[in-house]
Amino acid sequence: MPATMPESPGDVFEPLSDLPDSGYVFRTGWKLFTGDIDDQRRARLDGVARYIQEVGAEQLIDAGYGEIHPHWIVQRTVIDVIEPLEWPSDITFRRWCSGISLRWCTMRVRLDGSDGGRIETEGFWINMNKDTLTPSLMADDFFDRLATTTENHRLKWRPWLAGAAEQADTATPFALRHTDGDHFDHVNNTVYWHGVHEALAHTPDLGAPPYRAVVEYRKPIRLDESVTIRSVRRKDVLHMWFCVGEDVRAAALVCRL
Repeated sequence: MPATMPESPGDVFEPLSDLPDSGYVFRTGWKLFTGDIDDQRRARLDGVARYIQEVGAEQLIDAGYGEIHPHWIVQRTVIDVIEPLEWPSDITFRRWCSGISLRWCTMRVRLDGSDGGRIETEGFWINMNKDTLTPSLMADDFFDRLATTTENHRLKWRPWLAGAAEQADTATPFALRHTDGDHFDHVNNTVYWHGVHEALAHTPDLGAPPYRAVVEYRKPIRLDESVTIRSVRRKDVLHMWFCVGEDVRAAALVCRL
């Protein structure tokens, strides 16, 4: 595995869990959209992030909890590009739970292209009460159904991306648009992946598959705030921080697998 900064725990380089043989694995699919590909006709990270968010919404409806548990925020997203998805391609999505507690869970999504390509993802999702903006208990039946694909029923939050933006040697302004907001009045989680691509543009070798990209969200960003992406490369690892002034709102990392 690549060398990392001393503050980052080993979890960031651990492989994601395998597709289970049984339990509630939700399956859906659609085409790779032309608006989500790069100049090499490969699926971009921000497109992948949008897709896994939509697959999660579809699974809630499939499970019968789209109206009971409609509000979720993501604390961390991991995207492993094993083999890029290339246009034109149909994508098969499979989504299952890899760890769960009473108020949050980690959800794996595997993307397989009809003409080849595979991307593995995992998100740490928190069930939210929109009125109080606090974590909310899942319904027992919903918990039990998700838990059929994992033996980890006491999932705890542990940050992967430690360190501080003072270690950065590059600072790049990151402009926000009115369309970047979500129903929590925050910048949507998928928008941060545009920033990851901006930083990767200066280190394109790290974006050659197979590679891992991680975004860990610390505090929300509002549309009226000025954001700077600070970054530093250490060997085969690119570290990034989304900052408002000196306040780090999210951390990101890209490394070779």
